[in-house]
Amino acid sequence: MRSDLLSRLASLGPAVVRWAEAREAEILRNGLALDAKMQAVARSVGVREPERVRIAVVARIPLPEDPELRQAAVSLGMLGPETIGLTLGHGIYVRKRPVSTRLLSHECRHVHQYEQAGSIAAFLGSYLQQIATVGYRDAPLEVDARAHEIERL
Repeated sequence: MRSDLLSRLASLGPAVVRWAEAREAEILRNGLALDAKMQAVARSVGVREPERVRIAVVARIPLPEDPELRQAAVSLGMLGPETIGLTLGHGIYVRKRPVSTRLLSHECRHVHQYEQAGSIAAFLGSYLQQIATVGYRDAPLEVDARAHEIERL
């Protein structure tokens, strides 16, 4: 199962990156800038450029239109009806308003991870590999994001 998933992800990788980059561009164009308190939260979890971060509050986190991408995202546990946040580069989708400090700090830690990786493609390469090999909950990048959740600043 794991090797099949890894080979599917390898073939889907370029499409995943294109989808993620397009969604980030939409969020950066239409999303809300972080206020001063939110920027402080972002800085506290390692974000170098919190002024670039934008948040899009949505009723549902969008799923890829491509059926194969959508099925992969759902089967990996990355996207689905329970998803309340998704970070793509400096763009963050959230389903909750107001955005809790805990959710913001978790998603901003992912922004930090993207900054460290250097690109969406580099981050997603590592992230998807982790999820495919050890599962969403135990993926080191998710463990790190949970470890940096704060209740309030």
